[in-house]
Amino acid sequence: MDIWFSRPDLERLNNPPMQHMGVFLGIRFTQVDGDALHAIMPVNERTRQPMGILHGGASVVLAETVGSVASHYVVDPATHVAVGMEINANHLRPVREGFVTAICRPVHLGKSSHVWDIRLMDDQQRPVCISRLTVAIVEKTRIS
Repeated sequence: MDIWFSRPDLERLNNPPMQHMGVFLGIRFTQVDGDALHAIMPVNERTRQPMGILHGGASVVLAETVGSVASHYVVDPATHVAVGMEINANHLRPVREGFVTAICRPVHLGKSSHVWDIRLMDDQQRPVCISRLTVAIVEKTRIS
């Protein structure tokens, strides 16, 4: 099943025209499937907390980035925008180094909201964080 209004372009996603939090943290999009978007983020000095493990907030940034981008590519960008409404995260295991991989899949793709399941795994494919993101789908005419 292909969920995309327009298929995400990894080259464009990984070379954005402006700096933003995802770029600062080193998030890179790695794969697009028919119903999933994948990304990685390094565990390094930008994403670790003072105790030397992956910061929970960095995990949430990765989850919200991947889910928001996924919603953007599911709607018609000429008429609608996707804006985050709510996110939650369960942090399951610490990570000290390497990368975390996010896999984002839809739970619900409605006309006015999307709900995404985002699973983060470490380099050994062990679960690190499970997140759920709710995104509002808003007509562009309502944004000013």
